[in-house]
Amino acid sequence: MALRLPWPLPALLAWGGAWLLFVLLQRAVPPVVALLAACLLSTAASVLGGSSWWRRGLIALGFPLSLALLGTASLPTWAWLVPLALLLLVYPLNAWRDAPLFPTPRHALQALAVQAPLPLGARVLDAGCGVGDGLQALRHAYPSAQLEGVEWSWPLRLLCALRCPWAQVRQGDMWAADWSPYRMVYLFQRPESMARAAAKAQAELAPGAWLVSLEFEVPGVLPSAQLRAPGGRVVWLYRMPLNRVADGQRVQD
Repeated sequence: MALRLPWPLPALLAWGGAWLLFVLLQRAVPPVVALLAACLLSTAASVLGGSSWWRRGLIALGFPLSLALLGTASLPTWAWLVPLALLLLVYPLNAWRDAPLFPTPRHALQALAVQAPLPLGARVLDAGCGVGDGLQALRHAYPSAQLEGVEWSWPLRLLCALRCPWAQVRQGDMWAADWSPYRMVYLFQRPESMARAAAKAQAELAPGAWLVSLEFEVPGVLPSAQLRAPGGRVVWLYRMPLNRVADGQRVQD
């Protein structure tokens, strides 16, 4: 079960843990190594900020900023690039064009199999799987499916593989990956990405396959079904081929 703590407790725990690790390690290793370890901890803990980008940033940067303000550590100037480098590893620049890290709520897809039944052993892709919340939700909906994930950030990919050992998780670009082998592609992106996702799905997914989006709909396309997830979020289901709307009429591609 995902750890859910009221704000600002995740930030306080991450900052306190990073400071404790930094102080303890300084007794045994050089200050730069202690800084690296503490920043690794606070960056990894940034996932506790949930879908809020500013909360994740506060968690990741709280320790190095407080250390810089206090000026208690004797560090070379270049060492202050370490926090930035770690953030770029976890959140690569090209990934910022898509969803930075939007975790799927645990029970958001619990009714998905009713509206979109799949055969036993069907291949399902979580495009942009992050740390694995979407794969875990998909597993609840389709326990017999062959679940796979693709994630651009290799640290997130490693964490996802650890959390979802029953899924095949690989590092790569979701937009360059071939979607044609899958009976369903799931994503939780952002509104600006949906037209691109629909075009890729239409070009690569076989007739009868599904494109499933949490929260954001495809503009100008009639959904095959939609679900109201716990918490009020909407799950949009699109079966191939897409049904586009033109001048108020349904037009099948």
